[in-house]
Amino acid sequence: MTAASAPGRESPGFRCAAANPEQCRAMSDELPRTFKVVTIWLLLGVLVFVGIQWLLHEQQQMRFRAEGDIIEIRRGADGHYHWPGTINGHSVDFLIDTGATGTAISAALARELELQSIGQVQSSTAGGPVTGQVVRADVTLQGGVRAERLRLVALPALAERPLLGMDVLGRLHWQQRDGVMRIDLRPTQPS
Repeated sequence: MTAASAPGRESPGFRCAAANPEQCRAMSDELPRTFKVVTIWLLLGVLVFVGIQWLLHEQQQMRFRAEGDIIEIRRGADGHYHWPGTINGHSVDFLIDTGATGTAISAALARELELQSIGQVQSSTAGGPVTGQVVRADVTLQGGVRAERLRLVALPALAERPLLGMDVLGRLHWQQRDGVMRIDLRPTQPS
């Protein structure tokens, strides 16, 4: 006898091993209910995931604002400024590092983007000296800032977020106050 059939009738699939036909019917009724409960929990999980992703996206949009020639970047929850952009068309979230002389990326990202090494360099980091590979790439930052064939250092121990250093920031007029970094892209007027 099967769980889905009446006593004395057989159907392909699951066979009930219970001696009492009522137990078989109870198991048969329970199986669809279990699927319903699991499906509801999966849908709730997906909704929570999508909601969190939307919230993170909205927070990022609120952190970055570009109007005309003025860009404002609010400090993130981690205490850092993040500037969305691309490296050779690949989307990245730069961590602004005013203490870094140059822009740096992870060696893994350099491999992923197939950037060719043009030499080695010794860099001093907070963790001590490290050897990195010098590569070149086109960097575009939201708000219209571009640096073509920028010299980058690919460091093996760098986290996933690339560091935007003073080689780019030093070309811009910017100020930092009250948790907001303000970048003015207007040309400087001669005195």
